[in-house]
Amino acid sequence: MNTHNRALGSALAMALACGWATPAMAQTADGASVAEELAAMRAQMEAMAQRIAELEGELAETDTAVDAVTRQVAATPVPVASEKPPVDVSWKGAPEFKGEGGWTFKPRGRINLDAGFVNAPDSTSANDGFGSEARRIRLGVQGSMPGGFGYKVEADLAGDEVALTDAILTYKDGDLKLTAGQHNNFQSLEELSSSLNTSFIERAAFTDAFGFQRRVGVSAEFSPNDVLIQAGLFTGNSADLPAKDWSADGRFVYMPKLGSTQLHLGASAHLRSLESGSTVRYRQRPLVHFTSDRFINTGNLSADSEFGLGLEAAAISGPFHVSAETYWQKVDRGPALANPTFFGGSIEAGYFLTKGDSRGYKGGTFDRVKPANPVGEGGIGAVQINARYDHLDLNDAGIIGGTQNSYQASLIWTMTDYTRLLINYARLNYDDAALPAAGGNRSYSVDAVGIRAQIDF
Repeated sequence: MNTHNRALGSALAMALACGWATPAMAQTADGASVAEELAAMRAQMEAMAQRIAELEGELAETDTAVDAVTRQVAATPVPVASEKPPVDVSWKGAPEFKGEGGWTFKPRGRINLDAGFVNAPDSTSANDGFGSEARRIRLGVQGSMPGGFGYKVEADLAGDEVALTDAILTYKDGDLKLTAGQHNNFQSLEELSSSLNTSFIERAAFTDAFGFQRRVGVSAEFSPNDVLIQAGLFTGNSADLPAKDWSADGRFVYMPKLGSTQLHLGASAHLRSLESGSTVRYRQRPLVHFTSDRFINTGNLSADSEFGLGLEAAAISGPFHVSAETYWQKVDRGPALANPTFFGGSIEAGYFLTKGDSRGYKGGTFDRVKPANPVGEGGIGAVQINARYDHLDLNDAGIIGGTQNSYQASLIWTMTDYTRLLINYARLNYDDAALPAAGGNRSYSVDAVGIRAQIDF
C-alpha cells in the first residue's frame, strides 16, 4: 500500500510539471508572468507532497497496528468444545441420565398381565373358572443425588386405582445404607426379591397370608463382605395412615460364594404392636391372584400384637437353584384368649434348559435373569423349569383356618433381560377348608393354572 501511494504522488508531480512548462517570458491574459504562476504551483505541489508524506506515515503506523492485532489474534488459542456433554445418557431398559456431581435420573416401570383358570368342586359354590387381570402396572422414577443420597418413587395403577408402592430417600456410605419412607420391612427372601424375579407368578403362600407388605419407616442396612444385617422401625402402609401400629423388623443373611456356587442362609424376626381393639385375618388364594376365593381363612381375630420368625436357605450353582423358607406367626390375643401360632413354608428347585443361563442373585435377594443368548441377538432367550412344594397351616389354639398343601410347576421363558412369559400349574389339597363342599366336606383339591406376560424397564 505504501509503494502505491508514493508512485501516485510522483506521477502527479511530473504531470503538473510537464503540462504547465512554458517559456519563461510568456505572459497570461491578465499580464502576470508565467514564472510567477509556476512558482505558486510549485509551492502548492510542495505542500501536497508534504501532506502525502504525512499520510504515508500515518498509513504505515496503521499497517503496523493492524499487523500487531493480527499476530495477537493468531496467537490466541481458540476455545475447544468439551468432548463430554453436560448430561450422559445410557440405556438400562430405559434411558438413564447422568449429570455432573452425582446426579442421575431414570424412569422405571413394569407390566404384569395375568390370565388362567381355577377349578374347584362345584358344590363349594366358588367363583372359579376363567379369570384375568392386570396384576401390576407400575410407573416411577429413581436416581441419585450428590453426597451419597438416592431416591425412588413408584406407584401401581392396576385395578383402576393408584396405590403407592415405594417412596424412599436413601443415604449410602460404604457398607452402610440408611432408608426413610415407604419400603419393604425385612421378612422373607422371596418377599424381598422383586416380583420381576420370582420363579412363580405368586410368592409362597405364607408371604401373602401373614400380611407382608410395604410400610412407612426408617431402616439401616450394613453389608460388609458376605454378611448382610438389616433392621428398621415401621408404622402402617401409607394407605392406612395415620395409624398407631408400629413394628420392629430385623434380618441377618450370610451369603458366601464357594467357587461358582452362591449360598444364602438367613433369618428374620418381626414384632408388631397393634392399636387397641385391632383385629388380624390370615387367608390365602389358590396360587393365582385374579380369583377372589380363599379356601383357607381364619376370619377376623382380636389381637394386641403379632410376632414372626423366619428362616431362609438357598443355593445357586450354574443352571440349578434350590431355595427353602419357613415362617412362624404368633398372635397375642390378650390374657383371656389362647395365642395361636400359624406356620408356612416352601421349598423349590429350578433348572435352566438353555446353555449358559443361571438365576440372578444380588445383595441378599434373587436378582434378574439375563439370558446368555437373548431373542433379537441370534438366540432363543433363557428357558427354565421349576417345581415347588408350598405349605400353609392356619389351624392352632382353637382357630380353624384350614391347611393348604400345594404342588406346583412352572415354565419360564425369559426372552430378554426385560421380558418374560410364565406358565404355572398348581394342585392344591385342602383340609378344614373355609368353603365346604357337598355334605359339609372340607377336604378336597383345587387345580389352578396361571399365565403371565411381563415387561419392565
